Amino acid sequence: MAVSSSSWELPLVAVCQVTSTPDKQQNFKACADLVREAARLGACLAFLPEAFDFIARDPAETLRLSEPLGGDLLGEYAQLARECGLWLSLGGFHERGQNWEQTQKIYNCHVLLNSKGSVVTTYRKTHLCDVEILAICYDMRFPELSLALAQAGAEILTYPSAFGSVTGPAHWEVLLRARAIETQCYVVAAAQCGRHHEQRASYGHSMVVDPWGTVVARCSEGPGLCLARIDLSYLRQLRQHLPVFQHRRPDLYGHLGHPLS
Repeated sequence: MAVSSSSWELPLVAVCQVTSTPDKQQNFKACADLVREAARLGACLAFLPEAFDFIARDPAETLRLSEPLGGDLLGEYAQLARECGLWLSLGGFHERGQNWEQTQKIYNCHVLLNSKGSVVTTYRKTHLCDVEILAICYDMRFPELSLALAQAGAEILTYPSAFGSVTGPAHWEVLLRARAIETQCYVVAAAQCGRHHEQRASYGHSMVVDPWGTVVARCSEGPGLCLARIDLSYLRQLRQHLPVFQHRRPDLYGHLGHPLS
């Protein structure tokens, strides 16, 4: 399909790929370097992956390294957003919940900061699976969620992730392209990569997929960033020519959100 907008008019987004470790300050420096490079290249929004803050060696270390939303680390990212003049999608922050001293409860929290460093919105991961190591970017496996977001007006879906080396080659790109095609949305997926510590490694291959299902930008296996322009006029033109949401039949499959017996 023809794209009506000139490319220079379109917003540029950056997808940052990092290898988080238990060292929070080292992780911040790696992320900040990529965000500054994204700003230099003209991006208006930079996406960071799940666990951008740290990936711990064990649950006890995770508890110790976690912070509340108002903690020092998010303060550093707020300052970074102001310095660079861009928005930050902070993919998965280990957030200490309310009554932390009593509950020791942590949330996998996605935080969106504007260019003034203010929190615009937060989202806590919805789907958690029974095995801790598999509870990573699990939401993308549930098309009902992405369809609900698209029906509510979403045009860009983001899946900050840390896919492992087993599921990554088999499922990563397939799932992202499927979510883009079925929702006719842009899909932005910032990923962890490489060896985090002796017990954990991630697949990488961060990417941006357009509403037609084409991968328009991608990283390889190592740290770095990729950039893509977001053309919402193309998205709306595609939805007009292929109006799948108008053709849906919830009377036939509206029950699909229920678990199998």
